[in-house]
Amino acid sequence: MNWNKFFYPADFDKARQIQKELLGRLKLQPLQKEPEFLAAADAAFTGTEVLAAVLLFTFPELRLIETQRVRQPITFPYRPGYLSFREGPAIMAGLSKLAGRPDLILLDGQGIAHPKKMGLATFIGIISGLPSAGCAKSHLVGRYQEPGREKGRFSPLELKGEIVGYCLRSRTGVKPVFVSPGHLINLEDTLRIIQACLQGYRLPEPLRQAHQVTVKLSQGAWSF
Repeated sequence: MNWNKFFYPADFDKARQIQKELLGRLKLQPLQKEPEFLAAADAAFTGTEVLAAVLLFTFPELRLIETQRVRQPITFPYRPGYLSFREGPAIMAGLSKLAGRPDLILLDGQGIAHPKKMGLATFIGIISGLPSAGCAKSHLVGRYQEPGREKGRFSPLELKGEIVGYCLRSRTGVKPVFVSPGHLINLEDTLRIIQACLQGYRLPEPLRQAHQVTVKLSQGAWSF
């Protein structure tokens, strides 16, 4: 697939058309196999640039085996619901640079828990053709009840009568995260995989390490 054609719309009308086209390719299903390698991607912005980190881990051990860093100009204006067009090109570039092929991608963002069911995880999953799952630090859409304060407690996230993800207490006593399937995975496997990645922090360990890289990149502590 020529993924570049999906990332550079001329305006928001074209962006909406791209989201609609990709939505027609969305597949939610149980994982076809248990992942052996898992990629985690995070992005940060510095004025005119987007900085992305894509890390590859073994699963379930979560041993880091590869890190790719990307710097690109921002090519699309900011608007809620369209962040994939700002972050996506750099993340896809990082994925394409990996020497190893992941069986699943974790992204710092929403999957189908999105007004158009087209969050970053869904967007990247469909374009890459890989199973993908989103874990967002903030609530975007849908209704939920606050889960219990103990690690591992969760509650369904509902949008228009449909469960689109979960509000998950990833660490006892801290704010929950919001997990949702992206593509080629279902709700249950999304929750299970993300829970398996929790190692005492609010963020799943692969995404936590990816975020650490983008922070260092934005601070100028690491070069490209």
